[in-house]
Amino acid sequence: MARNIGSRYTTHQILGRGSAGTVWLGEGPEGPVAVKLLREDLASDQELVGRFVQERTALLGLDHPRVVKVRDLVVDGNDLALVMDLVRGTDLRTRLDRERRLAPEAAVAIVADVADALAAAHAAGIVHRDVKPENILLDMEGPLGPGGAHPALLTDFGVAKLIDTPGRTKATRIIGTPDYLAPEIVEGLPPRAAVDIYALATVLYELLAGFTPFGGGHPGAVLRRHVTETVVPLPGIPEELWQLVVQCLAKAPASRLRASELATRLKDVLPLLKGIPPLDVDEPDAEPAPEAHEEDAYATGTGAREPGPRRAAVPLVPGASADSNRDTHTSMRVPAPDELSGGPLGTARAPRSAGARRPGSARHKAGVVRKRRITLTIAAVVVAGALGAGGYLAVSGDAETPPQDSKQSSLP
Repeated sequence: MARNIGSRYTTHQILGRGSAGTVWLGEGPEGPVAVKLLREDLASDQELVGRFVQERTALLGLDHPRVVKVRDLVVDGNDLALVMDLVRGTDLRTRLDRERRLAPEAAVAIVADVADALAAAHAAGIVHRDVKPENILLDMEGPLGPGGAHPALLTDFGVAKLIDTPGRTKATRIIGTPDYLAPEIVEGLPPRAAVDIYALATVLYELLAGFTPFGGGHPGAVLRRHVTETVVPLPGIPEELWQLVVQCLAKAPASRLRASELATRLKDVLPLLKGIPPLDVDEPDAEPAPEAHEEDAYATGTGAREPGPRRAAVPLVPGASADSNRDTHTSMRVPAPDELSGGPLGTARAPRSAGARRPGSARHKAGVVRKRRITLTIAAVVVAGALGAGGYLAVSGDAETPPQDSKQSSLP
């Protein structure tokens, strides 16, 4: 059903839905466009509308071949919309869902494109703040690059910042998608350009491995891992590429490369990746937080849980259905320092053999509880036996105590 957006645009059909709004196929004075119509509750927030207008000049001025260009920002009654170039293709999440992981050459070519986009944005003073596969579009009509990769474009600039208004979120809240959040965001520091580099390195790791380096399980556990754990090595890729990943996933923002440096280094590595097939990497088990009755059953040996598949993004509301494009701008409480001290800083999360449990995980804790209960039970049996034996000896001694002199005569 056609709908007018302002006086210049008309929407025709939905292309995708997200937590921030709905993307429509639209028509404008210069032809087809994509219109991201933000939710009504966002459009009714006057503070957000004010920031929306303030960001207009910066977003309209961001013009780069690897950025989905924002053509217009519309404020009209209850409508708040970003009008963008229409990209004929799909997003990177869709390709990952289909292929699980990419050959290193294609993965690096895609990430190099996004690094170019970030370099242009950072030079203009714009931080994306929500780099993830859902916000990376693949232009199916563009020329194929190294490894057969379609040109990649970064979209949704400004959306996370628009939603993160002072009146909508507090200093103890964070905006972003858990799997891709830089440690400094988890710790409550303001987002700088380095957060985009960390998120993009996480995307690269995911393209190579098929899963994110710190994802899986409860969102709080994901956030803690970003701060306390180091990334698990990926076998089968050149050392030069691995060092780039490690450097850009550094806990300290100052240790990461700048976007322009990352783009150059990735392009330099591309010739080394020709012909390398997708990696064969074992995916760690998911570790969902158990319900109380499930943990009791697991701890007592009366039941067991099968680990579910590990997803790249974790839902914040149990049982909630995922958006069609998994556009998740989450708002979570910043963990206190003691909540982040789940392990010493810099402790690596080593690959685990099948069935092994990571210390501190829900399954590990359940196993500890089970062992503790068994130990206590054995101790109780031993104590009871000792008491029983002692009681028997005491009773026997009272009834059959030999005379003192006969007891002494038996000694040597």
